Amino acid sequence: MYEGMTLELVLRLLVAGLLGAVIGLDRAYRAKEAGFRTHFLVSLGSALFMIISQYGFAAVTEGVESRFDPSRLAAQVVSGIGFIGAGTIIIHRQFVRGLTTAAGLWATSGIGLAVGGGLYWLAVAATAFTLLGLELLGLIFKKTGIHSCYIKFSTTDKENIRRITEQIADMSGHISSYEAEERPNGEKISYIVAIILRFKNPKEEIKLHQYIQALPDVFIEKVE
Repeated sequence: MYEGMTLELVLRLLVAGLLGAVIGLDRAYRAKEAGFRTHFLVSLGSALFMIISQYGFAAVTEGVESRFDPSRLAAQVVSGIGFIGAGTIIIHRQFVRGLTTAAGLWATSGIGLAVGGGLYWLAVAATAFTLLGLELLGLIFKKTGIHSCYIKFSTTDKENIRRITEQIADMSGHISSYEAEERPNGEKISYIVAIILRFKNPKEEIKLHQYIQALPDVFIEKVE
């Protein structure tokens, strides 16, 4: 029934894959969890499921009494893409990372469904808006938003902890999480402190690192 549409359907798969890859290249450039291959496959697969949902049951529905909902299979893509998105979300050092990538994958699946349904211009517009959201909003919030950072250091001089916290206050920083641990270190006691900070200016983190490194008997642990 749809033999004459073969080229059209193949074109839909190609366009969907290319639009997904465009978004994925942006994520890969920023070294995010899901790159262009993942986005390519998500968009391509979504388009494929949409095409199957529309045309894959033609032989079954030729009867007059046949009834089916072509959106059912496509709807499963929207919910099923969640397992891929969940795989990109990680919690490290009390920071949640990967939410933007997961949302990008979800949007990419929608782009694939749109192309699979033949809505080319809608898919192109959605791709443009997705890239606009990823890039432009990222630049805006980088300049006007709040920057979070994680610092962990150790010292045998408890007075250094007071100096550092006072320096944070002088730099208008906000301590959102503070953990301190005492460990025996020969005849002395080592104080291991982990702090999550929020600054309006990302450059304040560099200044704070420089201040801490200049203090005697303070060792900043490398954050992996």
